[in-house]
Amino acid sequence: MIIIAKTSQDAEKIAAQLDTKNPIKPVFVHNNRVALAGVKKLPEDALKSISQYIVETITNHHSAIKSSRDFHPENTIITTKYSVIGGANFVFMAGPDSIESPEHVKEMGEDVKQAGATILRGGAFKPRTSPYSFQGNGEEGLKAHRAAADALKMDMVTEILDTRDVDLVDSYTDIFQVGTRNMQNFALLKALGKKNKPVVLKRGMSATIDDLLNAAEYIAAGGNDQIILMERGIRTYDNKYTRNTLDVSAIPVLQSLTHYPVVADASHAAGVSKFVEPLALAAIAAGAQGLMTEIHDDPSHAFVDGAQALTPAQFKQLTEKANKVREAIK
Repeated sequence: MIIIAKTSQDAEKIAAQLDTKNPIKPVFVHNNRVALAGVKKLPEDALKSISQYIVETITNHHSAIKSSRDFHPENTIITTKYSVIGGANFVFMAGPDSIESPEHVKEMGEDVKQAGATILRGGAFKPRTSPYSFQGNGEEGLKAHRAAADALKMDMVTEILDTRDVDLVDSYTDIFQVGTRNMQNFALLKALGKKNKPVVLKRGMSATIDDLLNAAEYIAAGGNDQIILMERGIRTYDNKYTRNTLDVSAIPVLQSLTHYPVVADASHAAGVSKFVEPLALAAIAAGAQGLMTEIHDDPSHAFVDGAQALTPAQFKQLTEKANKVREAIK
């Protein structure tokens, strides 16, 4: 249940009253709204004690209550050292899929920053389908990534795979990334909910929109509301020509349901570099508030996913077209 109070002060009074009544917990407050998780109807005595403060009650809302626009109508804006994410803002996140060397990530960072990126992406820990594939350079990769981001005055985003690595990755990164395979790793989501740091949550390859929102709720329930949702393509009947199917419709749908920023990863949706640009532009036209893009100066020799990597020149072309699309849809 979501209760709309007359004022934010009234909302606090409602929360104080209901917090003393079990089992009406947990209780969340945002401005003039009070959310009661798992409650459809208040007991008469509880309702009577707060009725003078209530304007409206909403019972038909999404189960991901803290993520819902019914509870939090205005857009969440996430501010990092070098980026503003959400609302009318747009952000480019770009870099190599994996951190191959300190020199390489720095060079790629220089290229993507020049093209307009403010967030340097890269993986130090890589979730691979085969256990024999390259798994990343671990902490050495984190160190190289951090050094490049600092030198270039960019934010750093990197993937976290395991609860045991949360504190280690936290000591290096500005933004956590949860990949598609871990979207429903609830222990990991709970751990990130305890961190005061933004989290990019990628949609699972077979996840519904409700699945994604409920995964976000695990992070929010822990107290961390700095969540960025990412559409990166889902598995459908046809995977012959692209790696996944980019669900463009999910972008405006999510924005209607939640206050969190919604960004897109066309690289993983396409799986083929020549399709990355048109898919990315489609995502922007649908309202995406940012793009994550994989870059490599020599894709055929990339350690991971070279087939979907854009060259620096191709990325520069993409950003130029992306800005034109953004201007056209204002």
